[in-house]
Amino acid sequence: MIIRAKAPLRISFAGGGTDVSPYMEERGGAVLSTTIDKYAYSTLRLRDDTTVTLTSLDYDVVAKYQIDQPVLYDGKLDLVKAVVRELGTNNHAQGMDIFLHTDAPPGSGLGSSSALVVSLIGLFKQWQHLPLTNYEIAERAYQIERIDMGIKGGRQDQYAATFGGFNYIEFSKEAVIVNPLRIPADVLNELHYNMLLCYTGSTRLSAHIIETQVQGYMKRDADAVTAMDELKQIAKELKNALLQGRLDDFGALLHEAWLNKKKMARQISNPHIDNLYEVARTNGALGGKITGAGGGGYMFFYCEFGKKHVLAEKLEQHGAQVVDFNFEADGVQTWGVRDKN
Repeated sequence: MIIRAKAPLRISFAGGGTDVSPYMEERGGAVLSTTIDKYAYSTLRLRDDTTVTLTSLDYDVVAKYQIDQPVLYDGKLDLVKAVVRELGTNNHAQGMDIFLHTDAPPGSGLGSSSALVVSLIGLFKQWQHLPLTNYEIAERAYQIERIDMGIKGGRQDQYAATFGGFNYIEFSKEAVIVNPLRIPADVLNELHYNMLLCYTGSTRLSAHIIETQVQGYMKRDADAVTAMDELKQIAKELKNALLQGRLDDFGALLHEAWLNKKKMARQISNPHIDNLYEVARTNGALGGKITGAGGGGYMFFYCEFGKKHVLAEKLEQHGAQVVDFNFEADGVQTWGVRDKN
């Protein structure tokens, strides 16, 4: 039997950064996001020996080791090794082949690394019949990625990939609460009709940007703290605008979110990103922003009616790549395939 899993990538509308410690514990965070039809895929095939092979189909990287031997973290698929160590050896001294593929590279701002971890946990949940709830999957993914491996970041990506759909997620010291949004179909269709997603042409290492954000908060930098407080409030206002179908207000609030996000760390934007944003605003975008920590990856915009095609052409003239997408209502999914070998 072969087991496969996929977890969706996400677009974060506002609130990113307020899900990062210690702001989250001290002041409480809130993020509005949706998952899209881009995924992190993983495949598990059991072996008859004790060898583990991990293969990235995107980058042609292979790591191989024995499951009963200590794991060597050497820069080759270390995050995947950490998931296998955590879940793949529970009462099973059995070898396995794991294959990985994502629709967007790490550093794209779409939460692909966390989605990959969630998909891997989905594999082991199905194989070992683990009684994990969605909250437990997301927290386990957070623990492996942020605590065990020390990769800087917050909690929103793991929850988005696990639960799927449009969610207003609240973060506090006591708990994480995922609030699924029941948005009317006509509002979702109109939102998608007027939204544009584009790749800026480069990725970035989000950990460095997030570390700067945390330092700004820890030093109680007035601009950084105020910006984070404002982003939390804007996330709430964006949620209300969506639920009430006020999409022009939604677009204007995205603009406010972007202006505040840039105050959190200077690396969030750069001349290329600023130029793309100015091109967008000049050619019909009511608002938009970088999809993740910043510095590169993907941007999205909400456009005035009739301006989306014009904006797409202008952005591509300035080095961006427009990407087709749709919203994804489901979170992590797993399924079995009969092994033909």
